[in-house]
Amino acid sequence: MKRVVLLDNEAVQALMALDHPRHRRALAFLEVVAGRRKKAVPLEVVVPTAVRVESGWDRREPRSALINRLRIRDAELGGSAADEAATLVETYGMSVADAHLGAVIADRHEGAAITVITSGPGEVAAVAGSAAVIVVRL
Repeated sequence: MKRVVLLDNEAVQALMALDHPRHRRALAFLEVVAGRRKKAVPLEVVVPTAVRVESGWDRREPRSALINRLRIRDAELGGSAADEAATLVETYGMSVADAHLGAVIADRHEGAAITVITSGPGEVAAVAGSAAVIVVRL
């Protein structure tokens, strides 16, 4: 079974800033992920692009050097993901970034174990729908 770890806005901000109060905790979670990769557990770390925008993560900026080295893949907001996110925004009145997170969960929940690293477990529960998601509070 494939495993997917999704990052929300706070997780990205914590990984970008050494002085963020949750920086060490966020790094610790990703160290666990790296350890599983070494044991050949199929696993990917993903950030929705709307979350990158909301958190201010510009991969070209020097301040992004640390987080860029962590091999976090983008999940782009286009096509059916945009339609799903638009439905979530309309239904729940949430931010585009949270809705994009929900769209990624909806797209990947079949056949994948999904973990979301977040500071807002309530929002994740709202966007996850019927998908079984492990929520790790940052």
